[in-house]
Amino acid sequence: MTGRLFDSPAARNAALLRVGVVAVAAAVLAVAVAAFAPRLADPAWIRSAVESTGPFAPLAFVGVQTLQVILAPIPGQALAAVGGSLFGTVAGTAYSMVGVVAGSAIVFLLARRFGRPAVERLVADDAVARFDGVADRRGVAGLFVLFLLPVFPDDALCALAGLSPLRLRTLVVLVAVGRLPTFALAAAAGRNAGAANYETVALLVGVGVVASAVVYRYRDELAARVG
Repeated sequence: MTGRLFDSPAARNAALLRVGVVAVAAAVLAVAVAAFAPRLADPAWIRSAVESTGPFAPLAFVGVQTLQVILAPIPGQALAAVGGSLFGTVAGTAYSMVGVVAGSAIVFLLARRFGRPAVERLVADDAVARFDGVADRRGVAGLFVLFLLPVFPDDALCALAGLSPLRLRTLVVLVAVGRLPTFALAAAAGRNAGAANYETVALLVGVGVVASAVVYRYRDELAARVG
């Protein structure tokens, strides 16, 4: 995974029609969510909706977590906290990871299908530039470090990875391992919040923030060690 990872200008031109379709569809969906379903970005409402499904709650939660990667109406870690409060730390983390891996695979495959022009319409320029730089310098190891950072959105990261030569099974491993620590912390925080253990919640959040800061500060060194 070295060198520039994206398609040629010829491929860009060939995909213009598909870009238009994807961009229009995304815009319509965003407007529809904002106008008719703003509660999709409300963790409390999502919790209530999942609980209302009764025995199908785990399946419903996995579906919501999958959709958040594709549509990104709410951060995955916030949903992981909801999962922790509903199902406990271990089960909540497991359900979150199943959903996140499934959603990441879908975004990855869609990006591979429609190409860089579509992704550039939907992902911020600075995210594209950061991905280019990290992937060019560190390859798969650099991508793994990005997955360790909760501030880098799942949808953007997986879409960009879909433009690279990375294999789907490699992406699945990177997502499952790289996202696990922060999602487990979020689920544990959600579980303790439900039990009113707010000191533990503050400690878990603090651990997550410090760990993320350390990973960011030493990201190049960590990528070199992993690689």
